Amino acid sequence: MEKQNFWFSHWMEGTGPYAEVALSSRVRLGRNLKDIPFPYLASNAQTQKVQELITGATSQQEDQFKDFKFQVMENISPLDKQVMVEKHLVSPLLAKETHNSGVMIRNDEAVSIMINEEDHLRIQSIFPGLQLEKAWEDADLYDNLLEDKLDYAFHERYGYLTACPTNVGTGLRASVMLHIPALIMTKQFNRILGALSQVGVAVRGLYGEGTEIIGNLVQISNQITLGQSEKEIIRNLFSVTRQVIDQENASRQSLLNENREKLEDKSWRALGVLKYARLLSSQEAMQLLSDVRLGFEMGLLPQVERKLFHQLLVVIRPACLQLLAEKELSDQERDEERARQIRERLQNIGK
Repeated sequence: MEKQNFWFSHWMEGTGPYAEVALSSRVRLGRNLKDIPFPYLASNAQTQKVQELITGATSQQEDQFKDFKFQVMENISPLDKQVMVEKHLVSPLLAKETHNSGVMIRNDEAVSIMINEEDHLRIQSIFPGLQLEKAWEDADLYDNLLEDKLDYAFHERYGYLTACPTNVGTGLRASVMLHIPALIMTKQFNRILGALSQVGVAVRGLYGEGTEIIGNLVQISNQITLGQSEKEIIRNLFSVTRQVIDQENASRQSLLNENREKLEDKSWRALGVLKYARLLSSQEAMQLLSDVRLGFEMGLLPQVERKLFHQLLVVIRPACLQLLAEKELSDQERDEERARQIRERLQNIGK
C-alpha cells in the first residue's frame, strides 16, 4: 500500500452530523449467488466461478464501477492486508482468506466490495459522522447494480440467504462508531448497555465482534435482520444512536459543570504525555487520545481538526506503524514508533 494513499479513507474526515461523538457510520450487505455453495463449503472451482461472475458483472457496467480497483487477496502482502483491516476497508476474515477471495475498493475508500469472505459478496459503505442513511444509499446503489447482472440466493419467505443464520433476511448490518468517554466515566454505560440489548442493538469494540472496548470507543449495530425492511433497520438504529449521543453530550456537560478544573487537568496531562512520551503501548495511547479528544470537544484544549484524531487511531496500529517505518518492528520498537508518530502530529498543539 502506497504511503500517499495512506490517509485517504473518507470516514477519517471528522465531518458529518454529530461528529463530536459519532466517528463513522457503516452499512454492510451480505449476498450469495444462487445454486453455488457458501464459500466455506465451496470447492476451489466454485469460488473461482464466484469471483469471475462478480468481476464480470462489474465489467459489464464499466461506467458505474470505473472508480473501483479490484485486488486478489492472495496477491496482497500480509502487511498491506492488515493495514486494510486497520483502516476498516476489509474484514479480518477476508484478510485471512486466500481461497479466490478479493476486494474492490472505491477510490475514496468509502465503499468496498468483498468477494468470497463469509458470503460470496459483501458490500460495505462507511461514512464520517452519523450518516447511516447515506451509507445505506451507497451500499444499496451497488447492490442493485450487481443484482441486475447476478442471480442472488433469495427465498420468498426468508429473504436473502446468508452463510450465518443471524444475517438472513435483509443481510444488512449497520453500525455506528461512537466516542463515549463521559458515559463511561460517570458509570452510566452499563445501564445503557442493558437497555440497548433489549431493543435489538449489539455493542462491540473498535474492530467489531470479539474485540474489547478501548479508548472509550464502541460500535453499536443492529442484531435483527429478518422481519424488518432495510429502511426500518436504518431508522431504528439511527434513533437509538441519537439517544446515546444525547446522553453522552448531557454527561459531558454535567462533568464540565461539576468539575471543570479536574477535567481540564486530565486533558492537558494526557496531551503532555502524548507530546513527550518515548514509549507508548496501543492501549495507553488509545486512552490518552480519548482524554485529549474529550478536552478538545469540550473547549478545554486548543482547536484542531477532528480528522487528526481519526488518523491517529489508524497510525498507532501495529501494521500501519510498520508500513510507516518501512520495516518489521518488535513490540518495543512499535511502542517507540507509536510514540514518535504521535509526537510529530501533536507537536504544535498547545503552543
